[in-house]
Amino acid sequence: MPLQTLYNEYINIKWKRSRTPAHTEPFEYGIYEDGSADLFLTDSSEETFTNWMSQLQPKDPYYGAKPNGKPVLTDVFNQLDMYDELTLYYLLFTINTTMSINTYNCYSDMNDFMKSYSFFQLSQLSEAIRLNDEQKQQLRDIFYFFYLYAHPVNEETLYACSFTENRLIYTQKAISLDRYFSAFHDHYCENRELYSEHIVITPHEIQVCKHLTLELLAVIEGRSPKLSMPSEKGLESVVALISDVDQMLEMYEGDRIALFNIMGDFLAEDGSNLYRDHCFTTLLQNYALYILYFNFDELHTLVDHFKVTPLWCEIIINKMFTDTIFMRWFMKRKDIDITTYPDVIQFFNEEASKMYL
Repeated sequence: MPLQTLYNEYINIKWKRSRTPAHTEPFEYGIYEDGSADLFLTDSSEETFTNWMSQLQPKDPYYGAKPNGKPVLTDVFNQLDMYDELTLYYLLFTINTTMSINTYNCYSDMNDFMKSYSFFQLSQLSEAIRLNDEQKQQLRDIFYFFYLYAHPVNEETLYACSFTENRLIYTQKAISLDRYFSAFHDHYCENRELYSEHIVITPHEIQVCKHLTLELLAVIEGRSPKLSMPSEKGLESVVALISDVDQMLEMYEGDRIALFNIMGDFLAEDGSNLYRDHCFTTLLQNYALYILYFNFDELHTLVDHFKVTPLWCEIIINKMFTDTIFMRWFMKRKDIDITTYPDVIQFFNEEASKMYL
């Protein structure tokens, strides 16, 4: 099953698109009464991709007496200690929850969007030829950081890994995540009987889970074909741009007005639904991160275009500045003083003013 097929199903359920369920064997989504959903193994109606390993979580060595045990995979990675083992488990769990759908995020809807958005953007970068290598590296680091930060994870996990070419490396012990995750699954597959009280799925199903975990990791690392958003009638132009960053950058470089017209056309249409709103939010965050991050003064161009329709300008500005914390984060890093942009802040609503002024 191609990951794109599973991703389409994730999007359809998450944004309540009325579509016939796709064939996604060996997984299928199960929808709970509250509208949340999780990936179940097709042949195991009681276990999910996320939770199959929940009983294998290492004991937290930060609490209680100083640990004197050894990690489960110490024979394969003798440089690991129990602190490393817990951090690597957290990373694995974070990746495995990428395709889960929660109706209630105990942190915020913003966090939920930023994790999902960052995962999708990580899939785009390797094929974005209009970005130079330095720009790709900067954006990759930003998206990976927020993918973890928005989950959220603890500080040790947040800073545990770094990219070496197209591989995530557990920095402290120089172990690639793909190698560790493969060994993790192989160990429990080969020793399934020893852990029968904690694992309810079969060795074959453990290997199925390993395959999906490594596919998701490959997306994050930029080693797989980019994902795309499913199209929808009346939304074709927006979906095309968010599914192809190069197309958006090419359009902006050649004819900024064309991009702004697509934004305006969206706002001019009557009616709205969750998926349409999600796609428009994604387009605006792409404008912020792929264009404004590298040249914040381009914001003047957008305001100059939309100031003749002040309501549209207000919607666009406030969504860019308040739907996520991406703008606030990189403005702080770049020492951008928004008060020097009076043409922009005149469109701030109360929420944006509280956040930035």
